[in-house]
Amino acid sequence: MVNRRLLEHIDWALLLAVLALCALGLATIYSATGGATTVYWTQVYALVLGLLALVVAMSIDYRLLGDTSHLIYLGIVLLLVAVMAVGAVRGGARRWLDLGVFNLQPSEFAKAALALVLAKFLADGDRRGLSNQQLRMACVMTAVPVLLIARQPDLGTAVTLLPVLLVVTIAAGLPMRYLAALAIVAAIAAPLIYTFALQDYQRGRIETFLDPEKDARGAGYQQIQARITVGSGGLWGQGFMQGNQAQLRFLPVSHNDFIFSVLAEEQGFVGVVVALGLYLFVIIRSIDAARLAKDPLGSYLVLGVLASFTFQVIYNITMSAGLVPVKGLTLPLMSYGGSSLIATLAAFGLILNVRMRRFTN
Repeated sequence: MVNRRLLEHIDWALLLAVLALCALGLATIYSATGGATTVYWTQVYALVLGLLALVVAMSIDYRLLGDTSHLIYLGIVLLLVAVMAVGAVRGGARRWLDLGVFNLQPSEFAKAALALVLAKFLADGDRRGLSNQQLRMACVMTAVPVLLIARQPDLGTAVTLLPVLLVVTIAAGLPMRYLAALAIVAAIAAPLIYTFALQDYQRGRIETFLDPEKDARGAGYQQIQARITVGSGGLWGQGFMQGNQAQLRFLPVSHNDFIFSVLAEEQGFVGVVVALGLYLFVIIRSIDAARLAKDPLGSYLVLGVLASFTFQVIYNITMSAGLVPVKGLTLPLMSYGGSSLIATLAAFGLILNVRMRRFTN
């Protein structure tokens, strides 16, 4: 499956940065959950499976994956339909398939699958630019998983698919006037979406973000505690497993959506800079992989994968700082979540795949 000469072109710097973020996440989960708990070991097992997924995604030529992208996309859509029919319900949401040994969240794998099928579809199109027919078809292919995921309901994950569409179509030649028109339509439609499309709990999150003190012991509690946790870290932090907010359980689900807040409390500003530096390095290195790709398929694929990843990183970190409304979005590579970790590592396997084959015929 892999020519030995290709191994010489593996981007070890990118791979090591990704693994460093995984290690940082494991250490923070260990601290947030109070030691070697079931949650911690579940994440360790997910990391092992994720590394296997990364190797597989890196080993199979991305052009071959592109040729079968429609089947991969269809498989993910069928899994999302299966979730609606027989998925496990937790916290009022139906997002997982109970496979006995573990629970699978297909929506996490939809990001890479969408990036792959859009990259293949648009790379095979007219090189002179993006046609209206291509744009309409790309929107339809994106809308199918977005709507299925939103029905779970999981609007947060559904939204992470939209940057994939936006970035890949821009790379394929989307006219800037379309972006301007989209911005105008979004501004006009925002009040209508807020009033008629969002559910009560979703509107409540926005209202809580604007004024968390209004319900400080209820809906605003998590946002307030996240800010306190981040601010209490200071320059050097309170130390590993020494953070008051995380250790005394003042911050709910700290090992998941608010893992960055725990890191900030325990490792302080210095730890935050290290984590942000690693994420920035991963993003810049991946952009370089897109630039060096030998064909549009590889370039579009890398940019599509990176778009969803970058959006999720930025949103989660700003959410932890109280700058955006709270959503159930994990911090990629660091937050607890087996499906998220496996899917993200597989996605970086695709990026490594494209870069290591930039010299092949």
